[in-house]
Amino acid sequence: MQQKPAPTRVKLHDIIQNRWSPRAFDPGKPVSHDDLLALLEAARWAPSCFNGQPWRYVVCDRATDETGWQHAFATLAEKNRRWAKNAPVLILAVAMDNFSHNGQPNRWSMYDTGAASLSLCLQATAMGLIVHQMGGFDAEKAREVFNLPGDCKPMAMMAVGYQTDVGVLDDDFKEAELGARSRAALIEQFYAGQWGRGIE
Repeated sequence: MQQKPAPTRVKLHDIIQNRWSPRAFDPGKPVSHDDLLALLEAARWAPSCFNGQPWRYVVCDRATDETGWQHAFATLAEKNRRWAKNAPVLILAVAMDNFSHNGQPNRWSMYDTGAASLSLCLQATAMGLIVHQMGGFDAEKAREVFNLPGDCKPMAMMAVGYQTDVGVLDDDFKEAELGARSRAALIEQFYAGQWGRGIE
């Protein structure tokens, strides 16, 4: 598996430093049911406001539910279909709009669902799996094909599986797959005490 550790200012835990978003999925290697459960357990134990747990996940495992997987695949933007066709599992992340304990609007639901999704991604990294999260999908089509309730927001589609050689990708994806990772400098986006005073 190709490693692309983040070039950080200080050393991070290996799971965080090594998590990235490859597109080169091995189409011949399914994810076991127990490994899928481990990913979902990691998401289940994420923090949330009032322990509201607003996340919901629709898991589409091609090995056990070809129809569900095809429904998920059909929601993807065309560019994402070109590489996600090899992912054995597609997972739709959904944020519920309201708290379950009192029915009131939960303005933290998307934040909390993102935290749960990151927990899933980190668990995947620890297990030798890869995850690529996608915003490029048709949320309204996802509502239709998965019969989602009205009080939720489809947030992202996640491709899950095992990494393989970059040769499975079209040429225009290979540069991103092989290129160096980058982020804005800490001083540009992390502030000390007040907005705009970059932390050193």
